[in-house]
Amino acid sequence: MRFAFTEQQTQFRDAVRQVLDKECTPDDLRDAFNAPVARSRRWATLAEMGVAGLTVPEAHGGLGLRLLDLAPLLEEAGRAALPEPLIETTALAAPLLAAFPSDRVTGWLEAMAGGQITAAVAPIDGRSWMAAPTLGGSVVAAADGADLFILATAPDPDGRRSELHALPVADVTVTPVASLDPTRRLGTVGWEPSPTTLIASGDEAQSTLADLANRAAVATAAELLGLADRMITMAATYAKDRNQFGKPIGGFQAVKHLLAGAQVKLEFARPAVYAAAWSLGDPELAGSPQGARSASLAKAYASDAATEAARVSLQVHGAIGYTWECDLHLYLKRAWALAESWGSAADHRRRILSSLVHEVRPTQG
Repeated sequence: MRFAFTEQQTQFRDAVRQVLDKECTPDDLRDAFNAPVARSRRWATLAEMGVAGLTVPEAHGGLGLRLLDLAPLLEEAGRAALPEPLIETTALAAPLLAAFPSDRVTGWLEAMAGGQITAAVAPIDGRSWMAAPTLGGSVVAAADGADLFILATAPDPDGRRSELHALPVADVTVTPVASLDPTRRLGTVGWEPSPTTLIASGDEAQSTLADLANRAAVATAAELLGLADRMITMAATYAKDRNQFGKPIGGFQAVKHLLAGAQVKLEFARPAVYAAAWSLGDPELAGSPQGARSASLAKAYASDAATEAARVSLQVHGAIGYTWECDLHLYLKRAWALAESWGSAADHRRRILSSLVHEVRPTQG
């Protein structure tokens, strides 16, 4: 099977890269570190381009496209370490809400497409692979400054009483939490479930949360690709400029091997992420064990690629790579955070193993 993005998809990706190259520079990231916000001039620009509302149905002002269409744009967002919550709002909240139409949801979707609101989505945990904050509160990325929250109640032991809720910011209490990457805007979310905020419950909630977990893993993996690419490029550029023993360090075989190894991991991860994004857009695969394994494979490969790129780029830069003045830390911190977000590489490998064992055991019995 030969896979390639269409001309429209690549043109859209290139347009987003051009915008982010101008509006999300390292200086802009430093400003975002000092004063993080959910919606900025950049977010308004992305909304005008159709990026923010890419997964919002056309009937509600969006483009009505799929995760596969969003994947290259998320990669560009990672490459720029975009401070705004593209994953939470466009990759997760919008398609989830679109599956549960109502007057209230319609208003939210239209506002998302227009860039007027952003969302925060509670993370899954390593045991249940679903969003399951306690009623007392949960630390959630993009919570500080979000307008809408997608949250779930913890299930009972048999996992049959989960509830999925959508709450406006007025119905939650957000306490900011310090982070090495302030642009992630972590917050502890306190809330109470209510019949008026309920979206789904029982088996329907379980299925939706499982799909949410898979989409989150793939969307995060796509951003990690961009981050890995950016860090490798920065390290290669630095290696050409930094002289040691009278010649650029990029000419030393050891440095070449470091950079080549990181690039190989990235090139192996990229098709896995694209394949997973395609799988989750296929109705037959999206809810299947194969689709879930594809998502986990993508996240494991992308997390490995990004952490290796971070390690190598820091090693190539040497001591200066640890300093605030060096731009590298702006991308390192995001990569380290996202590599663990929505399941680490080890978590997802365990998930794949568990799925395969569960699938094989019945035939052996």
